[in-house]
Amino acid sequence: MGIQHSTVSYWETGRRSPRIEDVGGYLVALGVSGDERERILNLARDASEASWLTVGVPGMTNGLAGVLECERTAETITDWSPLVVPGLLQTWDYSRAIIGAYGASANDVEPRVLLRAGRREILTKSNPVRLHALIGEAALYLRVGGNGIHADQLRHLHKSATQADNITVQVVRTALDWHPGVAGPFVLYEFPGAPPIVHLEHHRSSAFLYDEDDLAEYRSAADSLRKEVAMSPNDSLELIADVITELETTS
Repeated sequence: MGIQHSTVSYWETGRRSPRIEDVGGYLVALGVSGDERERILNLARDASEASWLTVGVPGMTNGLAGVLECERTAETITDWSPLVVPGLLQTWDYSRAIIGAYGASANDVEPRVLLRAGRREILTKSNPVRLHALIGEAALYLRVGGNGIHADQLRHLHKSATQADNITVQVVRTALDWHPGVAGPFVLYEFPGAPPIVHLEHHRSSAFLYDEDDLAEYRSAADSLRKEVAMSPNDSLELIADVITELETTS
């Protein structure tokens, strides 16, 4: 193809985006055709954008495909979720209550719940990802799906953080002064030998950030939340246990 090895290396590490023509030639050389070729070409058309914005629709969107790939290849994931338990730590029923609340039909809900549950495999595989979950105190009290489902979710959260060495949970109290997390939720993916990526998700859209200045800001925000704002992991687990006891007492 007349392409230098160093150029391919830049593509693979995300330091440079290939032209759509180069991606097409690369796929021909590898024998990729049909729907898979079209899928990759569609991804390549958006790759040069500073922020990859995808409007969510039922099914496997480009945004969701990007999240799955980030989760699969990341070494460390820092997830700041101020209002709900992060997706990778959700139970089936908790996920079902959230996804169903958007008005999706039963035929759409179950495949999406199944997909979300399958993503948790990255936490239990032989070389698992390191997950640092920063959870807003409000998520401990927002009773998604009712008392029973909510209590089961908190038990699962407590058990995951207690028994898995690769999972750390820290709670961020609500009654605090301004801190970087007030600006909204985000997920920071860090990879071995490649630049990090930040994912922002909203009601029906998501964005991936690659700009060095943006990444520096979000890494600083993640460090501040972990080290200066959030409760310690042990204190966080004690608070979660207290909320579980309160739910069991009032049920």
